[in-house]
Amino acid sequence: MIDFPGSRPMCGDTVKIIADALVMTITGAVVSRGVLREGYGFVELVLPDGDPQQRRDLERAASYQYRVYVDGALLYSSPPLRVHETRRESDGSLVVVGSP
Repeated sequence: MIDFPGSRPMCGDTVKIIADALVMTITGAVVSRGVLREGYGFVELVLPDGDPQQRRDLERAASYQYRVYVDGALLYSSPPLRVHETRRESDGSLVVVGSP
């Protein structure tokens, strides 16, 4: 298991997200990566956007934590993160940006 996503993207096939009182499991192409913006470190979680309700729930969440899996094996478990932004990429995927 990796301790921090860093700038090199980690790819998985399943993510489990705990956001406030919600628990979601999303399957498909999942990417977790660390980014620097204006001197601050953030984590971007890129998800397939198959369910509009999941997107709305994440937009409303104050905090979240996630676990990325590959073939059922845990690849990365994030610390609790504060939601800074949710956005849609040009390919339709959903990006959730957070920081500790």
